[in-house]
Parts: sequence; structure tokens; C-alpha cells
Amino acid sequence: MQKGDYITEEKRKELEIEVEALKGPKRKEIIDALEFAKSLGDLSENAEYHQAREDQGKLEERIVKIEAILKNSTVVTNTGGDIISVGSTVTVQKENSGENKTYTIVGAEEADMAKGKMSNHSPLGEALFGKKKGETITFKTPAGMVNYKIVEVK
Repeated sequence: MQKGDYITEEKRKELEIEVEALKGPKRKEIIDALEFAKSLGDLSENAEYHQAREDQGKLEERIVKIEAILKNSTVVTNTGGDIISVGSTVTVQKENSGENKTYTIVGAEEADMAKGKMSNHSPLGEALFGKKKGETITFKTPAGMVNYKIVEVK
């Protein structure tokens, strides 16, 4: 289950709302900007037109990306349990450090280390996957091998 792309139900809803806004009001806004820019005349030297075309390209790329995420991702819910998987909240302690850190394992699309959300594709996320409370894991970082003890799994 680890190698796939995962999103939470909350993220799925957020992406669905975003894609609807992009396809509706935002798309119309860009089309209106294009029409206005065309009305200004010579398109070869029309900065407004070129900016609107660039905005349109970015909008369409984002729509395609969101639709791909929604189509190809598995929606997960935290089922609790002792085995670490996407959706688990894990407290770990770095070897030779008294400091505990808590992370929630999420799909790559939701990863945000500032909020304690770690991708299941990150080195630590991959090392934790399938493990249980009390186990010690070792994984490679740019600074070398690092050991963590799993203190708690929720």
C-alpha cells in the first residue's frame, strides 16, 4: 500500500472545490481578460493578451493536475491500529536525543513539515511504514544513517 498516491477525505474535498472554482469562475475571468486584451488591438505587442494567455495555460495545467490527483489517488482514513500506514500519527525519538517528534503520515500531495504532515514517500515516512510502537528504524539521510525509536502510534 505504501508506494501509491494517497489523499485524505479532507484533501479530496478541498481539491474538488478548487477544480470546480477553476473550471467555473476562474476560467470565465481569464476568458473575459483575453477578450478585453484582444479588443486592444495588435496582439504581437499586447502585454495584457500575453499575460492572459499565460494565466490561461497555468489554469489549464492546474485543472489537469488536480483531476489526475483525484483520479489516481486512494482516499485514506486513519483507521487507528498499531501498524503505521498513511493516516497514522507517529511519535518518534531520534537515537541519543531526548526529543520526541510527532508526525502524521500523509500522501505526497498533502505533505507539509511545518504542520507535522510527512509524505509517505519521504525517507523517514518510508522507513516508518508498516512498523509498530517500540521498534527502532534506520534510514539514510544526506548526513548519513539515522536511527529513530517509535514511541507511539495513533
